[in-house]
Amino acid sequence: MSIRANIPEIIVLKHRVEEVFGDSLQTHNAFISLADRIERALREHVSESTLERLWGYSTRGADAISVRTLDVLARYCGAANWKAFADDLSDSEEFPREGISADSLQPGDRLRLGWLPNRLVTIQLCKDGRFAVVTSLNSSLRHGDSFTCQWFQLGRPLYLDHFRRNGSIEEARYVAGETSGLTTLEWVED
Repeated sequence: MSIRANIPEIIVLKHRVEEVFGDSLQTHNAFISLADRIERALREHVSESTLERLWGYSTRGADAISVRTLDVLARYCGAANWKAFADDLSDSEEFPREGISADSLQPGDRLRLGWLPNRLVTIQLCKDGRFAVVTSLNSSLRHGDSFTCQWFQLGRPLYLDHFRRNGSIEEARYVAGETSGLTTLEWVED
């Protein structure tokens, strides 16, 4: 059985795995290291290519992920299994389900995002599935910066994956609203 890879619970699981791992997963060697640590800790094998697809590092990507893989990753984070991990999240008041999934957007759609202190940016979904910063007020994000993101949620930090500074090919991870989460999340009408 497989589960869609872009649901909020899986996005949170990926970030928890990185917390336990102690680093963001942005290189092939990091995925090899993670696969090795999981195998040593749990005596379970998850290939680095599976991990790369789930994290979007591989060009093949992953539309769905097996429950077995999710079970292993959840156990790596200290949960009994995937179901227990997801149930704990859904029972948590800090994980409301209201938000906007990138899958619900069409190229050209814009969102206004804000976080403390007084940061406000407008982003637009491009045809390549990346978001581009259109306007930025009091933020270190700049017009033309781009990134991927699967889920936007009020009150939760915004994790920008594959972040590229305008004109650069180097990618990094960027976290906005790490302390208080997003304070503004709204559609922008043309």
